[in-house]
Amino acid sequence: MGKKYDVVVVGAGPAGSSAARVAAASGLDVLVLDRAAFPRYKTCGGGLIGPSMRSIERLPELPTRADIVRCGFSYRGGRAALRSSPTPVIRTVVRSEFDHWLISEAVAAGAEFRDACAVRSVEQDGSGALVSTAYGEVRADTVIAADGASGRLSRLVGVEVGRVDLGLEVELAAPPAVASEWAGRIHVDWGRLPGSYGWVFPKGDTLTVGVIAARGWGEATRAYLRDFLRQQQLEGLEVVQDSGHLTRCRTTSSPVAAGRILAVGDAAGLLEPWTREGISFALRSGAAAGAACAEVDVAATYRAALEAELLPEMEAGERCRVAFERWPRLFHELFAHTGVGWRSFVRLASGESTLARAMAHPSVRLGLGLLAR
Repeated sequence: MGKKYDVVVVGAGPAGSSAARVAAASGLDVLVLDRAAFPRYKTCGGGLIGPSMRSIERLPELPTRADIVRCGFSYRGGRAALRSSPTPVIRTVVRSEFDHWLISEAVAAGAEFRDACAVRSVEQDGSGALVSTAYGEVRADTVIAADGASGRLSRLVGVEVGRVDLGLEVELAAPPAVASEWAGRIHVDWGRLPGSYGWVFPKGDTLTVGVIAARGWGEATRAYLRDFLRQQQLEGLEVVQDSGHLTRCRTTSSPVAAGRILAVGDAAGLLEPWTREGISFALRSGAAAGAACAEVDVAATYRAALEAELLPEMEAGERCRVAFERWPRLFHELFAHTGVGWRSFVRLASGESTLARAMAHPSVRLGLGLLAR
């Protein structure tokens, strides 16, 4: 400790590791700090959609667990409709493996990594920022706040949160017969609580089962998870992990940088408001921040990158969320029982299209506008 770095990244999740990898690859001196010892468990569905894959497709040996070609849909625990695709819709990962792989790629690009190293404070001054850790102090020209939705650095940036949701999740051991039954298949249930849904994602010898709903429905959300496990006939499997987390979505006016600190991923409240998908936003915002660190005006370059891609996607996702909360049955029927709906789902999940591009069609804008009223 005591060294001066071009970039210090606080947090080694997908956002922080992506930022570190891109910054180090551009020749910058990069240090990554994380309070946890790696590999570590992380509450997450672990689904990689198309934009996530494109962010990392050039990296070797991606540790995926399953290629998903079938998706079941149900409405409030009712009868499921199964749809199929000739090509993978999404891929699944175990976050402990995925995050460890991502930070290893950052180290291979030239970044230094210190885990089990908590950051106590960050203070900015005229010559950069002073980062105080449990093992000493380091200086940096730029600090990237990648310490998650509950991290302290987002407060230094002034990140404003407009919506908070509660996600509950269990990791279940999957015996061979269960693993075979779920191979290549996920399930999505649209729940009774406003904006809620549940999921089952296979990971080979485990299944990730979770639900999410707006914060404030704690007991009802827990009941939803219990009911969902029973409906999917999974309640008797061994629970390997049982956890929960809050997802925080930024307001449209929330800052993403303050002085020499850039907020990325969950720390910046960057996620898709309808599905609360966050991995692709973490990977892409982290990469944008890492690239910006090599520019003269770091903060302005980073903001411009978000405004060009991620923020329009968030705006489109918010419009879908509002319409979905009013008409969940209509969304279910669209995806589960119509060809155009299923093809749209596949195109969005695989990254062939985005919600923002879909909104460019007048008919889509008109339809969502009518549903949101």
